[in-house]
Amino acid sequence: MMNESSEGNSRASLGQTAEGVSPQAWAGPIDRGSSWYVCLCAIVASITSFLIYLHRGEIRLFGDAVAHINIARRVFDSRYPGLLQLGTVWLPLPHLLMMPFVIVNSWWQNGAAASIPSMIAYVLGVAGIFRLVRDAMAGTEISETKSKLTAYFAAAIYGLNPNLLYLQATAMTESLYLALFIWAIVNFGGFWRAIGEENDKSEALVGPSLRKCGIYLFGACLTRYDGWFVAAIMAAVVVLVYFRTASTELTKGSEIPPRKIAKQLLVFLLLVSAAPVTWLVYNGIVYRNPLEFANGPYSAKAIEQKTAVPGFPPHPGSHNLVVAGAYFSKSGLFSMAEGNWQQGWLWLAVLGTAWVLWQKNRLAPLLLLWLPLPFYMLSVAYGGVPIYVPTWWPFSFYNIRYGVQLLPALAVFVAIAASFVVSMMVTDTGKRMIAMLAVGFVVVSYAGVWHSGPVAFREAWVNSRTRLQLENQLTGELKKLPRNSTLLMYLGEHVGSLQDAGIPLRRAISESSHRVWVQPADAGGLWERTLADPPAHVDFVIAFEGDPVWRAVHDRNLPELARIEVTGQKTVLILRAR
Repeated sequence: MMNESSEGNSRASLGQTAEGVSPQAWAGPIDRGSSWYVCLCAIVASITSFLIYLHRGEIRLFGDAVAHINIARRVFDSRYPGLLQLGTVWLPLPHLLMMPFVIVNSWWQNGAAASIPSMIAYVLGVAGIFRLVRDAMAGTEISETKSKLTAYFAAAIYGLNPNLLYLQATAMTESLYLALFIWAIVNFGGFWRAIGEENDKSEALVGPSLRKCGIYLFGACLTRYDGWFVAAIMAAVVVLVYFRTASTELTKGSEIPPRKIAKQLLVFLLLVSAAPVTWLVYNGIVYRNPLEFANGPYSAKAIEQKTAVPGFPPHPGSHNLVVAGAYFSKSGLFSMAEGNWQQGWLWLAVLGTAWVLWQKNRLAPLLLLWLPLPFYMLSVAYGGVPIYVPTWWPFSFYNIRYGVQLLPALAVFVAIAASFVVSMMVTDTGKRMIAMLAVGFVVVSYAGVWHSGPVAFREAWVNSRTRLQLENQLTGELKKLPRNSTLLMYLGEHVGSLQDAGIPLRRAISESSHRVWVQPADAGGLWERTLADPPAHVDFVIAFEGDPVWRAVHDRNLPELARIEVTGQKTVLILRAR
């Protein structure tokens, strides 16, 4: 038991910490001026990149980007508007954030509506990298000035990355997820350092950081399934740390009651688990299958099975963790550089990681930045997620943009490696030379990426050329149809043609008009009734070869108004229904 005097002193100390000292005191004072400067630079880079790609008409190259925009749109613009239009495979937060912006028709048509949340997330992600490195480096043998310069360098590597600059200008979810992931680690680091202080193990320090970490993980879990893996790992670490801390406090006879520690832990675990549990319950209630997103007809696993060639592995790395890890790592290096420059990024990141490991506990939270590696190894090997890189078989571009998930780790550990090497130099001339070499290395690497084209952009361009050609022709034909005419059309692949033509989605009876909550079949649903008798419900039919509409009308002898044939794409028929 603590005596009265020591207990009073301890409480006074805790009270001073809670009221007179910022919760970040153990990590050094927050330099708000520097943070705002970083944000300002990020805003300029974000807007510049967005305007360039918008002017060139390249923010809707990804088919997934078009799908994200229209999922958000159909929540209020469809035959059955409502939150059930969010679907099942993609998590809902990105679409919910887009909804206020896709209401504006011009923003919906050109795709700018979905870029706004991505751009805001990009700025927050750049600020998060700066804060993460600055806080982590405080208290090491690196001086405060050098710590700040290291943080600036890491933020610049992250924020000026050509692939991220493209992705943040689109409706893709990488920018949003990375921002949430980074800030979750920022606050986890705050918790980690606070819990390690001998005299400051109090709710005033530990609780806020842990709650904020939980909130960011909640958002990450509603953005990408990567977040579920990260949340599970962080939750396991927090539980272990708390049990160890509670045991230590009881042994020392501390004034902090175990129930206070248990309350902080419970709040965090509730935040972390809320999103996955909600999504499982939603899928279970609506689709009668809690794992509909994982094994349903639109899941990655189902798509892999449909496209597999008998006798051959479905993609490189399938059921092989080593190969899967190699392909994902290669995609990450392609996000940073071209050719032999990739090896420099690899070895510098290894050096930075080794230095962090040498520092032991204080910098340990930074190691969480590597969590995308095991997640994507498992996803490629066992989750039906292929990744193709142009220099390895099958020498193509597919999901190579996933490599940008390693950008935070590469930015932080390369910056730390450069800082470590600079600190090893004895003379000021040597320090300046190493610093200039580090900056030059990044500049030359990124210049090579811009010269070849960011791989995320090249992936989008290569895989969209024939699709866009078909959609442009289809858009032209749709604009010829009478205003307010109704359509029967499967929107799964080419909803972009309606978007380009400015045709409200509610004018089309599509698969989204199916009442998914009616199981196992909905013979009386609008989609099913229209497929059975198109002339009774719509004016025109848009049929893509092999899709449900094509199969429904192929023997009805409806008058053909137009036929569109593009090499590499399915034939499209526009038919008059009535």
